[in-house]
Amino acid sequence: MSGPHEDSTPAEATPAAGDTPPLVDSVPLFPADVPPVPPLPAQPPYRRTRAAAREERLAEDRDDDFPEDTVPRPAAPAPTSAAPAPSRAAPSPSPVASPPSGVVSSAPSTPAPASPVQVSPPPASPAPVSPAPVSPAPGSPAPVSRPSDSPTPVPSAPITSATLASGPFSSAPPASAPPASAPPASAPPLPSPVAPAFTSPPPAGAPAFSSAPATPPVIEPASRRALRERSSFLQQERPEEPAREGTRGVLNRLGFRVRPSSQEQSSRDDELAVSQHWPGPRTIAVVNGKGGAGKTPTTILLSAVFARYGGAGVLAWDNNQTRGTLGWRTDAGPHDRTLLELLPEVGRLLGTGAQSADLAQYMHHQPREKYDVLRSKPIRLAHENRLSPADVDAIHAVAAKFYRLIIIDSGNDESDPMWLRMIDHADQLVVATTTRADHAEAGALLLEALEDRDERSARLAQQSVVVVSQADPKATPTEIENVVSGYRALARDVVSVPFDHEMVDGHLRYGALAKRTQRAWLAAAASVARGF
Repeated sequence: MSGPHEDSTPAEATPAAGDTPPLVDSVPLFPADVPPVPPLPAQPPYRRTRAAAREERLAEDRDDDFPEDTVPRPAAPAPTSAAPAPSRAAPSPSPVASPPSGVVSSAPSTPAPASPVQVSPPPASPAPVSPAPVSPAPGSPAPVSRPSDSPTPVPSAPITSATLASGPFSSAPPASAPPASAPPASAPPLPSPVAPAFTSPPPAGAPAFSSAPATPPVIEPASRRALRERSSFLQQERPEEPAREGTRGVLNRLGFRVRPSSQEQSSRDDELAVSQHWPGPRTIAVVNGKGGAGKTPTTILLSAVFARYGGAGVLAWDNNQTRGTLGWRTDAGPHDRTLLELLPEVGRLLGTGAQSADLAQYMHHQPREKYDVLRSKPIRLAHENRLSPADVDAIHAVAAKFYRLIIIDSGNDESDPMWLRMIDHADQLVVATTTRADHAEAGALLLEALEDRDERSARLAQQSVVVVSQADPKATPTEIENVVSGYRALARDVVSVPFDHEMVDGHLRYGALAKRTQRAWLAAAASVARGF
């Protein structure tokens, strides 16, 4: 026969005049030693035509022109089940299937014009089954492989803003990319990139939690010294001294060791309280609105006790706007200066160049009791001796700079600004009275008036110490007890001082008093010291 048959395979067809002689397959489709692959169940028999071969060649050219660097394509998954391949438009109504791997196609290489096709993801369908590779017959040449059959994976390109604009998130192809043909039927659908997850910031005030593991605290091992417990070789408590007075003292001097009595131990405790030094100066105001109630003797003897047991740095100050007698009942120094001569020198004494020895020309030192006295000037009239509150502040500033303890003897006018300013500087209040009813009543009225003045004055009245001196040698114990018990509800402590002739007139010296009187004034000073 001279013409080609429509139902014959391309290998049996006779070429027409002017056509290119067909190529002969180098490898038979079904070698004799390999059983043929059964046809797909839902597919017509495989018929290879010239048009199908030309379309296959065109599809291979399109694969080479597909812009693989625009969107990364993963490698095709392994086949799972046998299913018919998805169909697509082709010039021939007969279905097209991919040839087996390693087979050279005999279709002509004449290219056909391809119309631009809009790229869209293919519908989801089961993956096609690729035919099993065919082993070449013995003695035949090795199969020729094409670049598209190589299992080399396609490198993934970085995703950029241009990639996202031209990828599956955009409905139109990029302007700079050439029109792409439809992808091969065997290519799986491109996976959609996972959008980044965005989390909202925590609300204001919420604690911030970090994903980093917390660093455990470093616990330093305790030293051996801290782990070891031992008692100190030094004594923490004050050792008890043996008795020095009375019969017990005589026995200790003979070689025995006898503890002191309760009276002697109480006296030692008072001495310890009086000898203490406090941080910063302290001011004591001795008051009573009635003259002759014992303010001046109380000021002198309290100053002597604090100076004897606590050391120097104690000042007795006569703050009387009338005729104060503190200078008359104490020893005079080698000069006759008073606080009136001190006031013009306050600025210099408060300067940085002043020294404590500069006060010697204004103070009257008591050589036996070791304290100083700042006198007033009783020979002048009352209106000439009056000081303003600013003068009281200036004198107190000088005294607080050079003395640790200031004891002020006051006048009788409770409404005087000089008297009230003294109360403002006081840290402790001492009410001096005798067993006389008028003296005791005046002191009680003063405490009640201070309670109504202001909060600070009320606190001074509640924490005050009352010293009841027996001025009348004929006063009975009942009369003394009535005054003492009457003040217990008004003050913190009440101390009774027995009668002593050395306290009546003349200079007052602590060493000249009787033993029981000294013990009473020591108890009074200790009670005042415990209030600081």
